[in-house]
Amino acid sequence: MNKKAIAIKCAKAAFIGLVLLLLYAPILLLAVYSFLDTDVIGTSGDFSFVHYRALFTDSKVLTMIGNTFGLAFASAALSTVLGTLGALGIFYSKKRVKASMNAVSRIPIINAEIVTALALAITFVAFGLPKSYFTLLIGHMVICTPFVVLSVMPKLKQMDNSLYEAALDLGASPAKALFKVVLPQIIPGVISGFMLAITLSLDDYIVTFYTRPSGFETISTYVFSATTRGNAHTAATLSSFWALTTIIFVVILIVVISANLAGRRKDKTEVRR
Repeated sequence: MNKKAIAIKCAKAAFIGLVLLLLYAPILLLAVYSFLDTDVIGTSGDFSFVHYRALFTDSKVLTMIGNTFGLAFASAALSTVLGTLGALGIFYSKKRVKASMNAVSRIPIINAEIVTALALAITFVAFGLPKSYFTLLIGHMVICTPFVVLSVMPKLKQMDNSLYEAALDLGASPAKALFKVVLPQIIPGVISGFMLAITLSLDDYIVTFYTRPSGFETISTYVFSATTRGNAHTAATLSSFWALTTIIFVVILIVVISANLAGRRKDKTEVRR
């Protein structure tokens, strides 16, 4: 390898490293300060687990975390079922219907989230539905379901459709053929859609703000309102979220690394066969 090729390789590595640093520097900064006994970023402090103790001992914070993750898992589960059924319906529809339904299913993805949130709020008012956990759940399903459809559709296109037809020819009912033949082939897409739905629900603020009932706080709504109030109590509470951010980041990192290692082992096993 000549000097020019080495220089190009080093430049590419440096560029990728710089991009990764810019992406993850804020998270790493929060992780560092989560182990310091200070409530203000930029000030010095001693090593401490005070923020982690506050995270697991403050009942208000625990309630918000429970609300956020409970809503995320509930909306993700329902969105996954609805999105998978929707993807199956689109895939097995006629050509014109498939094209139309594909376009309609992507509108919430392309549309601005504030427009979706306002449309939901106006719709609930028009039907006389007061803000409740039900309206909040519906709002999250509206933003999550299209992404599940988007995750499942590629797997449906990749699967061997002749196996489904063969199962029907051999006497299996459509429902049995669906659960025994189709679902096992698209399960990676279903899982990806479920994980993506959880992420979208955890991350959402706008739809949550317009559809949540009074007194129901999630992490996103509390952090936004707390930063606008800015008193000493909210600063101390917000600093406990540094610990939560670090925990979530570490868990996701472990999951991603484990999934990659499992995928490599699977590829090696298939190559050996």
